[in-house]
Amino acid sequence: QVQLVESGGGLVQAGGSLRLSCVASERIFDINVMGWYRQAPGKQRELVATITSGGDTNFADSVKGRFTISRDGPRNTVYLQMNSLRPEDTAVYYCNAVHLGYHYWGQGTQVTASS
Repeated sequence: QVQLVESGGGLVQAGGSLRLSCVASERIFDINVMGWYRQAPGKQRELVATITSGGDTNFADSVKGRFTISRDGPRNTVYLQMNSLRPEDTAVYYCNAVHLGYHYWGQGTQVTASS
């Protein structure tokens, strides 16, 4: 079982930046896919960005060019750098790991971009 702990959310003005961190209980290079999802009030949870164990990345169209995903192996940590934040980025952001066919989720961290 993979445990995930997120941090780094907060309140910023539109145009600002935040970096989210997700610490995993397993070696992240052994995890098939890690990523970030978000859920805004009244909306379904949606994919934001993923990174595979081989380093391939994928981004939602709405965040391409503004968000990056990276990882630090020795710290078992995956990061989501969010720049040029918009009010529509406001949501609870969840770290996700897909490992041996199972999905694991963190507890979520609130990101609010005010206009």
